[in-house]
Amino acid sequence: MKLWLKIRAFIYSVEFILSVLLVILLMSIFRKHNHKIRLIWAKFQLAFIGIKIDFHGSFDNSANMILMNHQSLLDIIVLESIYPRNLSWIAKKEIGEIPIIGLILKLPKMIPIDRKNPRSIVGLLKDVKDRLNDGRIIAIFPEGTRSRGDKLLKFQTGAKVLTQKLSLSVQPIVLVNTRKIMDSQGFKLSKGTIKVIALDKVDTSDENWLEKTRVKMQECLNKNI
Repeated sequence: MKLWLKIRAFIYSVEFILSVLLVILLMSIFRKHNHKIRLIWAKFQLAFIGIKIDFHGSFDNSANMILMNHQSLLDIIVLESIYPRNLSWIAKKEIGEIPIIGLILKLPKMIPIDRKNPRSIVGLLKDVKDRLNDGRIIAIFPEGTRSRGDKLLKFQTGAKVLTQKLSLSVQPIVLVNTRKIMDSQGFKLSKGTIKVIALDKVDTSDENWLEKTRVKMQECLNKNI
């Protein structure tokens, strides 16, 4: 069984690279339709792997930033496949420097962040404001990196700074089971169901809203594991 999971992962890796190259080509040609291209691509990826989505709650149309827990590459694919509006993901600068992956971030105007440079917050605020003016929704993983277990990592302060400076309206979203289906470090891939839970919009007037949101997301994750 373990060997078959690794074989599936290899087959998907080849398909993923080829499909990403196709997406880059299409987004280069049809720049105004990059959201639709990403949506179709994401839905195809889930169908190819054999993944079903079990969605709970509702997306708040008044929210302009979403926070999610992060365990797998699938997190991004899942949200791109079901979120109705055009997302602009905040990603580590280092990811954008990877060949091919850099283009998949640059063409649809995703937002790079240099976590090692405190001055990068100025450029980040400018980029986020630009995307908001284009009617896009900001998507961020407040943990800053993928967690390996079922306990959320400490939330970084970036989301809080953005919310304060730009008066953002925030909705948390909890993803369950993505790492069990696609474990990049273990190079394993299987079929399954991913639960997506849209929580209520956050009251950001509370000074401790980010940590309280982390607690709520952890409680929700614990109930649905």
